[in-house]
Amino acid sequence: MTDLRHPGLPVPQRYHAMAVILLGIAVSVLDGMIVNLALPGIVRDLQSTPSHAVWVVNAYQLATLALLLPLASLGDRVGYRRVYLVGVAVFTAASAVCSLADSLPLLAAARALQGAGAAGLMAVNAALVRLTYPTEQLGRGIAINSVTVATASVAGPPIAAAVLSHASWPWLFAVNVPLGIVLLALGARVLPHNPPASHQPARLSAADVLLNAAMFCLLFLGADVLGARAGGTDRTGLLLGLALLAGAVVAGVVHVRRQLRRPVPLLPVDLLRIPIFRLSMGTSLCAFAAQTLAYIALPFLLLDAWHLSAGRAGLLMACWPAGVIAAASLAGRLIGRYPGGLLGAIGLATLSLGLGLLGAAAGTDAVGTVWWQMALCGLGFGLFQSPNNHTIITSAPAHRSGAASGMLGTARLTGQSLGAVCVAAVFAFAGAHRGAGPQAAIVLACVFAGAGAVFSGLRVRHA
Repeated sequence: MTDLRHPGLPVPQRYHAMAVILLGIAVSVLDGMIVNLALPGIVRDLQSTPSHAVWVVNAYQLATLALLLPLASLGDRVGYRRVYLVGVAVFTAASAVCSLADSLPLLAAARALQGAGAAGLMAVNAALVRLTYPTEQLGRGIAINSVTVATASVAGPPIAAAVLSHASWPWLFAVNVPLGIVLLALGARVLPHNPPASHQPARLSAADVLLNAAMFCLLFLGADVLGARAGGTDRTGLLLGLALLAGAVVAGVVHVRRQLRRPVPLLPVDLLRIPIFRLSMGTSLCAFAAQTLAYIALPFLLLDAWHLSAGRAGLLMACWPAGVIAAASLAGRLIGRYPGGLLGAIGLATLSLGLGLLGAAAGTDAVGTVWWQMALCGLGFGLFQSPNNHTIITSAPAHRSGAASGMLGTARLTGQSLGAVCVAAVFAFAGAHRGAGPQAAIVLACVFAGAGAVFSGLRVRHA
């Protein structure tokens, strides 16, 4: 594992820089989750259809996925601070356009631009944390960052509900504008500088960027089509989904072969040759797929199968992020004392146990046990996330911190997309509004978490 000794930023600049970094990543993650509740209002106001309105969500996700690695690589070349600030500027301008959009095509295009800006924030987020904290305190910084990402991932619907109860959907985007201005002003003053790596080429290859975008976009779209058509008889949709996945495979093969010849590849195949980095990617992918499977399935179980009130269901769901927050401070103190692979394996085994208990409860009416099972899931996820992120960042050479940061975000988004597609497939076969569908999805989440625990445990011998 690379051991980069540096002093970080002095106090209080360190705290100011972390405030900017955390606010930026929270806003970018939230905006990927916050729009779902607004879709009915968007359909009504812009006179569109639900099937078309889904592109308000997809455009953001596709742009972020497609640009994470190119912008991370650009950060290694020109400096993380510069990429971050440009990302904030693009995100802020796009948010203003979203709030003023009077047609669905304009809103979807602005959301894609917003996703591009968010990719700039996400791509160099962990690399900036690495520059902000001294080496001996980096675990603490990554733990705080991980809690922020985890909390923002589940806070989207409640925040959207609060905004929409008092204002119309354009305000979901308008609130980003003053926040973005504050981030730009403060970030220009307090974010750490890193000298661009002199041994890296100044420019990215346009062909590499396009192939990277094609690979991730075709994979996302193909999986989305197949998930939506699962269990149905629509052969045209099935063939379209398979064709998109085949296109993703072709683009991926060509892309990887090109990257193998690059001294500093955009798709960091050089980092994937490091066993502990490769296993950490598998761990992260499985963990976020498990989390997303559970997050989507649980509301259907609580509201439709068990007929709980929205308020009670929300309180039960809140036990999960509460567990994440409770485990984060402990994880931050344990990083460096114990192998990250061991901590991750214990955390994901705990998550798998919690999901297994939830899956068993889903077949009964044991509502009274759900709160502590949710909390157990959160504790497990919180114990896994910070040590795993710390391993990903520190196992990469210092001059490849941006690439490692980009892969961290890519694994998270890809895992979330995989989990969402798996939920769609399970619900198509077993139904969403009866207990059987949510139960099957939660059991599948348990399997993903167990697989992640195995990947994490295998890292111990490489520590």
